[in-house]
Amino acid sequence: MIIRLTKRVILKTISKDLGSVLRENDGEAKGIKMLILVAIWFVVIKSSVMAKRVITKIGDVFSVKIGENNKKYFQLIAFDLAQLNSDVIRAFKKVYSTNENPDLSEIVNGEVEFYAHCVTNFGVKMSLWEKVGSTSEIGNITHILFRNTNDYGSKIEEEPIKVSEKWYVWHINDEKFTRVGKLTGENRKAYIGLVINPLGIIELLKGNKYPPFYPDFE
Repeated sequence: MIIRLTKRVILKTISKDLGSVLRENDGEAKGIKMLILVAIWFVVIKSSVMAKRVITKIGDVFSVKIGENNKKYFQLIAFDLAQLNSDVIRAFKKVYSTNENPDLSEIVNGEVEFYAHCVTNFGVKMSLWEKVGSTSEIGNITHILFRNTNDYGSKIEEEPIKVSEKWYVWHINDEKFTRVGKLTGENRKAYIGLVINPLGIIELLKGNKYPPFYPDFE
């Protein structure tokens, strides 16, 4: 129990530090600090992930604390074979008090803030979110469009590319990506298609940009 609580405290501290780093203006220092935090994160979760087996399934709804008194919800809605068979979630915009316990129907019929890829059971194992129920109401997934670019990622001493014109897009379980170059029209509404780590999902739920150095399209 003591070990479990210690891991939880460490992970919460990393999450707070990550939020602080994301607000820094010094790009080089920010990059180094991000690498350190992510390295610590991997060390901590390695033992947690191996310690217990957690199975999540389509329809599961999760509660995530985004502050001392607030929480948000998201739902696992698909597995995307086009992106490593990772989980696809839809995150809901409404912020609830930690004392509120809304019905699942109310939650899943709320406004969707974003869609993302992640590994939902990692977040459960890390005690970053918890499952509150499951429902067959997952909405229409055929219209969801994701985007990615080969311009993402650089060495520490290199300046990250801020605007990319090398985009490709896809729908969930597409057989192949569609390379479009510059994003135009409906493609501009596509969501970032990277597989996001649990701490990154929390940053998105808080309204922060993640990943911090991911290129824009304009």
